[in-house]
Amino acid sequence: MELEEPGEEFQPERDPRPHIPEPPPVRLVAIADVHLTTPAGLEKPLDAFYGALLRFQRDDEAGAGVIAYHAERHRAVFKIVEIAPPREDYRPMQLETPHFAELVQGLVDQEIPFEWQRGVAPGVEALLLRDPAGNWIMVAPVRAIQ
Repeated sequence: MELEEPGEEFQPERDPRPHIPEPPPVRLVAIADVHLTTPAGLEKPLDAFYGALLRFQRDDEAGAGVIAYHAERHRAVFKIVEIAPPREDYRPMQLETPHFAELVQGLVDQEIPFEWQRGVAPGVEALLLRDPAGNWIMVAPVRAIQ
């Protein structure tokens, strides 16, 4: 084995394997894609809310009449409608993020109203709020397992 001289600069080789991008830092707590509706004309507020604030990645290949955002494993898919149909239930879409403190500060800075939800177990807390389309969202911090 030959050692390099201490003065030579190291030049790493390019990895020939295909690059796998990092997933977004937000988790959608679901077993499949979540499908919601949004009134027409809310694309920019939804991009600001889901893209900039919650850090989802926009899916540009979602198709016509649909806006989709990628989370870590699943997508939040919004069907664009002229008039929102009545909701069958009011369960919120549940998210987890490691950037919880930054999210709370962003909501305060942008004056987006939210409610604190505290669970029965100590330390269990989440935010309950509405997205620009009026859909309920519950966001909790990612808890590290130790």
